[in-house]
Amino acid sequence: MKILLDECIDWRLLREIVGHEVKTARQMGWSTIDDGELLALAEKNFDVFITVDRNLSFQQNLMMFDVVVIVLCANSNRLADLRPLVPKLLTSIPRAQRGVPQFIRV
Repeated sequence: MKILLDECIDWRLLREIVGHEVKTARQMGWSTIDDGELLALAEKNFDVFITVDRNLSFQQNLMMFDVVVIVLCANSNRLADLRPLVPKLLTSIPRAQRGVPQFIRV
């Protein structure tokens, strides 16, 4: 699957998401784009959007976007805090549904 990491996630996490094509918002040149526009761009180019923004589902109508949204819920967005979520993330990616945010917790 093609996966986009939000700009607020440490780019080094992409190394941990094996078996998928992973890009960061910064690599795509999308680091200053607001959430709505970012989701619109993501749905055209990616299957999955990964963020740590827990408020995204309240701020955006995710049903409008044809992309899976996965929210990593850790103590911070530091790599050390996100890395333990990767095994659950990898098992959740194939089962996640578009329009319904998937929250991954320790």
